[in-house]
Amino acid sequence: MIVDENPHVVGATPAGAGDEKAAAAAVREMFSAIAPRYDLLNHVLSMNVDRLWWRRTAASFRHLLERPGARVLDLCCGTGDMGLAVRRQNPGPGIVGADFAHPMLKFASAKVEGKRFHLVESDALRLPLQDESFDLVVSAFGFRNLANYDAGLREIHRVLRPQGEIGILDFGEPKGMTGAVYAFYFRRVLPKLGTLISGVRGPYAYLPASVRRFPAPDEMQERMRSAGFREVTWTPYTFGIAGLYRGKK
Repeated sequence: MIVDENPHVVGATPAGAGDEKAAAAAVREMFSAIAPRYDLLNHVLSMNVDRLWWRRTAASFRHLLERPGARVLDLCCGTGDMGLAVRRQNPGPGIVGADFAHPMLKFASAKVEGKRFHLVESDALRLPLQDESFDLVVSAFGFRNLANYDAGLREIHRVLRPQGEIGILDFGEPKGMTGAVYAFYFRRVLPKLGTLISGVRGPYAYLPASVRRFPAPDEMQERMRSAGFREVTWTPYTFGIAGLYRGKK
């Protein structure tokens, strides 16, 4: 959720970043720094539930993967786990993984070798990809870090084919007692544990703040509609700790 009074947050704003360019540079630096421990940290900090989330998300788009000549873009792909979950659902589609953190792509390259998974080093707001060239654009825990959410949605819309779909998997803020327990873990325990394992403080202090800043589900769905998507939905995962945003072009 958004923590400031402004309901129209532009995008991620790491501490000290005064504009979109500085925000993007700070995010790139943070994720480059934790790349060597990124996979381990994801599994430890989520208690391996992240694997279930990727699998469930990939299964949601099984119908698209069956299209002849289907192509999938794994946006902000990190080390490629979301795209690989798609590949396990159906080995047919060609997959492109895009990320602007070079160290992340170095680790991804070892995991995707021989799997028809092409990697592109690129900013998600300025993709070097043709218009209407993908049936599915999926992003797992990366979209939240874009310096401009609306621009990111427009860029995804641009590269999607007609009747193509978007899938954004990201963290949420659950309600009730579950939310209270999770908030304590997420804001107090996770940053310390992440810093201890990675040896890098910045990213795991930034993570809870970035989730609080991210648009709430109703607002995020409205932003998707404004970008041109229809049949927009949000499906909570694991009591709302994470959730999948979907829409069609």
